[in-house]
Amino acid sequence: MVLGKVKSFRVSYDCLNDSNVPVFSSGDCVSGRVIIEVTGEIRVKSLKIHAKGFAKVRWTESRNAGSNTAYTQNYTEEVEYLNHKDILIGHERDDDNSEEGLTTILSGRHEYAFSFELPQTPLATSFEGKHGSVRYWTKKEFTVFEHIDINTPLLLSPQAGTKDKTLCCWFCTSGPISLSAKIERKGYTPRKTSIDLSSTISISVGESIQIFAEIENCSSRMVVPKAAIYQSQTFYAKGKMKEVKQLVANLRGESLSSGKTETWNGKMLKIPPVSPSILDCSIIRGSTPSWCTLTSPGRLTCP
Repeated sequence: MVLGKVKSFRVSYDCLNDSNVPVFSSGDCVSGRVIIEVTGEIRVKSLKIHAKGFAKVRWTESRNAGSNTAYTQNYTEEVEYLNHKDILIGHERDDDNSEEGLTTILSGRHEYAFSFELPQTPLATSFEGKHGSVRYWTKKEFTVFEHIDINTPLLLSPQAGTKDKTLCCWFCTSGPISLSAKIERKGYTPRKTSIDLSSTISISVGESIQIFAEIENCSSRMVVPKAAIYQSQTFYAKGKMKEVKQLVANLRGESLSSGKTETWNGKMLKIPPVSPSILDCSIIRGSTPSWCTLTSPGRLTCP
């Protein structure tokens, strides 16, 4: 029996970077080896490598059909990005079942090299979300990452905003609270790696965003300045949309009583590991905007 003699069967990728992590981009050559170890001689018709890449979305919603009748509506969608086959040994003819059509693999460890080119068209970056994913694999998964050039005027430009709000309670009007916030640029990149995480801000894992802010509390209430990064994931299927938003990082300033002010001169907001933006996928979108807020009975937000 052939399967009983196969001790191990695995795939190893040749890495294009120094981290020994198989990460590729559109147009790259994916290469590696299929490694087989058998405990006895076996005969096989073929050995194939099949590379696939899909974006898939799935979620369910409960529906009420009336008269105490409920049902579950499934929403699913998928997009194919990669479907490539290579024959490493043997052949793929189904009509040849003769012994002459079989290839002998002797007992021991054997390596079979493979290589294939990813499509030149932009691919969706590998992604894992609550209601969907983008995955690329043969027998073993590999990562696809689409690089973004952050050295553009748009991503190098600073971002700033100013908001004022007057808090009211029935006929009594309090003084205003104001927030003015700024970051030096949209794009951030340490060393050689850059990740575009949204149309709002482009950041890299491990970086920190310097926040400059002026907060003035002329109201009669206590306010608390905060800065936060939220990741938004949007999934599309059958004409419907499902959005998930989660906090990934935040920082908090001192509570400000009435008449007090606070200045942030480059307060650092550390970027944790987060999933990159999905910009080239029709059924999944992911972005990571940053916000500065003043928390009080009425929230004041400055993107």
